[in-house]
Amino acid sequence: MRYTIKVQIYVGEESGFVAECLDLPVVTQGQTLDEVVRNLREAIELHLEDEDLETLGFSPNPPIVVNYEMAAICRN
Repeated sequence: MRYTIKVQIYVGEESGFVAECLDLPVVTQGQTLDEVVRNLREAIELHLEDEDLETLGFSPNPPIVVNYEMAAICRN
């Protein structure tokens, strides 16, 4: 049984940020980190709305663990 929902957030190709769940078929985006996190929470809630978490292999009320991919810092 999984106890967390794992998500990766990264900079979008054109602008803003993209959040992609690693455990669920959920992807969303936003112009700011705050917006993408709000959209992510809403998208996950909608996806799981009528689902039985145990059937999907999740514990009740699993926390969301976010991994943020940052661009490398180059110093000359």
